[in-house]
Amino acid sequence: MSNNDDQIQREIEIIDSVANKGSLQKAKAYSKLSGPGWLQSAITLGGGSLGSAMFLAVMGGFAILWVQPFAMLMGVILLAAISYVTLSIKRTPFQALRQDINPVLAWGWLAASQLANMIWVLPQYSLSYGAITDNLFPGLFESSKDSNVTKYIVSFVILGLMLFVNFLGSRKGRGYRIYENILKVLVGIVVLCFMGVVVRLAGTLDWGAIFCGFIPNPSMIWNPADAYNDILKTLPSAEAREYWTAVVLKAQRDPMVAATAAADGINMTFLMPWALRARKWGRKHRGLSRFDLATGMMIPFVIATACVVIAAGSQFHGKPFEGLITEENGAVVVHEESGKFKDYSKAIATRNGKVKDVPVADGEKTLAAMLIKRDTKQLAGALESLFGNSMVAQKVFGIGVLAMGLSTISILMLISGFVACEVAGKPRDSMAFKVGTLLASTGVLWPLLWGGQSKAYLAVTTSTFGYVLFPIAFLAFVIMINSKKVLGDQVPTGRAKLAWNIPLISALVITGLAAGWTGWNKKLIIKNEAGEITTDLAMGKWFIIIFAILVVIGFFLPKKETQSATDP
Repeated sequence: MSNNDDQIQREIEIIDSVANKGSLQKAKAYSKLSGPGWLQSAITLGGGSLGSAMFLAVMGGFAILWVQPFAMLMGVILLAAISYVTLSIKRTPFQALRQDINPVLAWGWLAASQLANMIWVLPQYSLSYGAITDNLFPGLFESSKDSNVTKYIVSFVILGLMLFVNFLGSRKGRGYRIYENILKVLVGIVVLCFMGVVVRLAGTLDWGAIFCGFIPNPSMIWNPADAYNDILKTLPSAEAREYWTAVVLKAQRDPMVAATAAADGINMTFLMPWALRARKWGRKHRGLSRFDLATGMMIPFVIATACVVIAAGSQFHGKPFEGLITEENGAVVVHEESGKFKDYSKAIATRNGKVKDVPVADGEKTLAAMLIKRDTKQLAGALESLFGNSMVAQKVFGIGVLAMGLSTISILMLISGFVACEVAGKPRDSMAFKVGTLLASTGVLWPLLWGGQSKAYLAVTTSTFGYVLFPIAFLAFVIMINSKKVLGDQVPTGRAKLAWNIPLISALVITGLAAGWTGWNKKLIIKNEAGEITTDLAMGKWFIIIFAILVVIGFFLPKKETQSATDP
């Protein structure tokens, strides 16, 4: 018997020993065996979560605290179903879906997961670079941080480090456990850093508003937050009021969608089966897998993202960008020397293109200044006076942000390797895995693919796109958990069937409608040098229609039996 088999046997003995014990004793035993849930936590606590939390806070303040925990709850429901399916069959879920259910859905799930890996890794490098140059070592990069050469050098150093770390993830047994423990440490650093920020802020916060913010309030999808609505009501022009209401609502909705996407990425659903198989968990580990998701994924995510929302909301919500405008003699004065004057001017120019022959009111100037995107540098800077030491504020925040970025880069490369193994039918310690990890090294190209001033906002842009793909996985596992052909005698029946299907189908409907609405309204817009629109293609609408047709066809295609992949 191998060392790995001995480890599995010891785990089963521990699980059996607490099978009839109380919740506290089970929790104590299970906490020693956890692992896959922490991998999920490492990917969710990345640039998408940080960027989304910051911009959620800017737009909604404490009232929007409920969005990320609610999204994570839906993700946990799906991942619990994925765990049940994975631990009940000998094949991978991809193989079962392709062979027994719908090959189009299977390949769509795999392709969407890999596409998400290659896209979402971009903001992780961008965010990590921002943490290194803005927060941790600003003096070292003071004259060169805007240079593409510097960006590429730092990014390739990060890539080299991540390739080394992921080499451990490709090894069976102890190497993979070391890899898991490295990620646990990174997740712990993230949580502790952001908790420290909120503890320092504690005496200045409205805790009543914070607790109320965890109560779901979907009205913010259709109504501007009070801080913006109060200004909108004062605008003298109905045309300007209508324009700025639309701008504010879009600025609120995009981070809400991005936050949901960052909590529930489709590539996370591809990671879960392979993480469980890498541990060689089986049916005896079902209860442990649910505990692992709750403690290793849900709790760290909710704590860390809530702390970011609280910190950013307390500093930025309802406030113009610092130093951009002031009120003098009852009128709003815009300061051209401000570092964000260019962004402000662009916002006003766009407004003037839509609202013609109407002078810009002071309220509009204030709104434009309030809506300018903040980055991690601004949040850390806003906390300096509270810490009493600018170095502490910048370093604590920078370490947390860097840990977020690095852990997510590593996990995205890991998932990409798993995708390659699935396609090639090879085990985790094969060359296919190593080659696959390189497919997620696209992140080093972020200087070429992203030119925005706010590095954190790249996470919002990519997460919004990725969320459109998420219902693919939801639909796949709703079908599989009810398929006797896939699960055999392990298919849930009676109350267990209801216990699985009610939350799964409810979550599918919620995410499907949200993702469908987001995708349906996505357009490819190309402008010429004069700013005139030359292409206005409803690409999101056509993608949804074409993919839906292909999925329906897939249910009628003959199912080809193929050889299962080697044990991971």
